[in-house]
Amino acid sequence: MTDAPPLPERSRRVQEHLLAAGVETEIRVLPDSARTAAEAAAAIGCDVAAIANSLLFLADGRPVLVMTSGGHRADVTVLARNIGTGEVAMAPPAVVREATGQAIGGVAPVGHPEPLPTFIDSALQAYEVIWAAAGHPHTVMPLTFAQLSALTAGTTIDVV
Repeated sequence: MTDAPPLPERSRRVQEHLLAAGVETEIRVLPDSARTAAEAAAAIGCDVAAIANSLLFLADGRPVLVMTSGGHRADVTVLARNIGTGEVAMAPPAVVREATGQAIGGVAPVGHPEPLPTFIDSALQAYEVIWAAAGHPHTVMPLTFAQLSALTAGTTIDVV
């Protein structure tokens, strides 16, 4: 038995999704918040670009999850073109909470009330291990690009 702190409820839901998908990884509870890519990278000790930010956008008014590299900002014009929609805008916090069941800064790629159409930044392919939030601002998990793609049934696109 380890002395690891217990997982928050939302992270336990993420863990259930991981187990059901056959993905073996360890959700880590960090002592401090990892709401931003820079905070997460500093806590983990990895390149900020290896952080997979979970961002919820509204594409023609419908929520979509975009997993972007922490190394840059997604360009909404590029997103709209590569998603195949007319308009893309950041979702407000209330929509993020409703669509994912999770708070901004802790949104995981899975564990949502319903699966979301997901798009994955092609830049994340450059990393052997990428780090994603695990349902809470203090939890993260290591994944490979292949695991992230399989878990989310995500489509790889350029976001910048």
